[in-house]
Amino acid sequence: MEITTQEFKHCDLIKVKGRVDSATAPEFSKALEKSNDNSHFNIAVDMVELEYMSSAGFRALLATQRNCKRYNRGELVLVNVPVRIKEALELAGFTELFKTFDDTITAVGSF
Repeated sequence: MEITTQEFKHCDLIKVKGRVDSATAPEFSKALEKSNDNSHFNIAVDMVELEYMSSAGFRALLATQRNCKRYNRGELVLVNVPVRIKEALELAGFTELFKTFDDTITAVGSF
């Protein structure tokens, strides 16, 4: 798994590549928390190169979303979600918790 973070004026763009499973989810969670620790509460997660995400990855997304929305500080949005991961999010009932965008420019511009 590879994670890159770009800081923009109004949000952080976190790109995830590879697999987020029980072994790599803690690293993914730390990358998300690092943005929050830097007082960045608007986060876009680009999943265009993501192959797989386990429930541990979904929990990391959910925990970060809660932290971002606390006190109406911001939110976490998902970008370029692969079909398989979108189906898993629907099965878990998470699709209503996250805004999703089909391209990065629209996602970053939404903040």
